[in-house]
Amino acid sequence: MPQVAQLVAAPAWRTVDFISDLHLQPSEPQTVQAWRDYLTRTTADATFILGDLFEVWVGDDALDEPGSFEAECTAVLHAAAQKRPLFFMVGNRDFLAGKEFLRRSGMTGLADPTALQWAGPRILLSHGDALCLDDVEYQQFRSLSRSAAWRQQVLAQPLAARRALGKSARSESEMRKQSGAPYADADAAMTATWMLAAAAPWLIHGHTHQPADHALGQDRWRIVLSDWHIDADTQRAEVLRVTPEGWQRLPPELA
Repeated sequence: MPQVAQLVAAPAWRTVDFISDLHLQPSEPQTVQAWRDYLTRTTADATFILGDLFEVWVGDDALDEPGSFEAECTAVLHAAAQKRPLFFMVGNRDFLAGKEFLRRSGMTGLADPTALQWAGPRILLSHGDALCLDDVEYQQFRSLSRSAAWRQQVLAQPLAARRALGKSARSESEMRKQSGAPYADADAAMTATWMLAAAAPWLIHGHTHQPADHALGQDRWRIVLSDWHIDADTQRAEVLRVTPEGWQRLPPELA
């Protein structure tokens, strides 16, 4: 069980949005535009992005590349952060996002997991990948890639080399999807352990691309966020909107 960070919501918040797994990339312009439009017009008091905002993040120095996709998206985030608080938790695709990205985007970084204390039930927030224990190969990579030594070794490579690695990783991921390999789901026992340790009756996470509301009994819920792939065959995108009265799933254009 990792240490649970704490975040106390501002007293004035009445509407909070949660999104994840947008996998932003230049090859999916409709998804990128829907995300831009959502950030521009949302009426939420705060927005939480729980990982995999980008299909791949190869290092904060990509922001210094003239006209880069990363720099353009970061400018969108910075403009949105002037209107309302934005919070960001890294996922398994953008875990190399660092302090410079947060500074330029105007977002507040979140540890995984973080417990949000708000007007309603206490909410445990996570990207969700650490809970998918059946994906043994990924868990081994996750343990390695979160080490300071590994990060230092990768980020020491030239930006072009890291972009090539990112492209290779995307290709492997696409081949896995085409093969029909299922996404591992959150382990039930580990989920219960996390929620109990955090004293949180709600858990909100992404990663699995299996949006659903799981009733766990005794007014406990595991709420799984939707991925965004408007350019893909699924054409799926949702915003999870939470108020003191409960939650609802909205299309981005209505959030």
